[in-house]
Amino acid sequence: MDTPAELKARALRYLVRREHSRAELARKLAPHAESPQAVEDLLDQLLSRKQLSDQRFADERARTLSRRYGVARIRHDLRSKGIAEHIVDSVSTEGEFERAKAILERKYREPASTREERAKRARFLQSRGFSMDVILRLIRGSEETV
Repeated sequence: MDTPAELKARALRYLVRREHSRAELARKLAPHAESPQAVEDLLDQLLSRKQLSDQRFADERARTLSRRYGVARIRHDLRSKGIAEHIVDSVSTEGEFERAKAILERKYREPASTREERAKRARFLQSRGFSMDVILRLIRGSEETV
């Protein structure tokens, strides 16, 4: 078991490497703490000093994931990390069409020429968490270029 000072040092080492959500940090610190209350007290202290922030974590995580995934997948990931629903809802859908188009262009060099190819691309984008509106706009756009 870590002393309170050692527990705080451990928490700060985690936070220096990358942002963590409150729930994630609590899970990592729990095995080293004397009691669950010690972890909660430390997290409250870090939160009050703005060394820990779920909003900052969510923004950074969304920015990182947006290179590969759509808003639905990002929101699901944030929920799984214990982020509050009001923060998850603040994830922006801005630029989703452009991101989906760039991902599709990286994966497939030529435009889809058959119905089966378009369906395959739609499933690919859907698995990445893009909305059906975005997928349909992209797929219909590729139909017009054929």
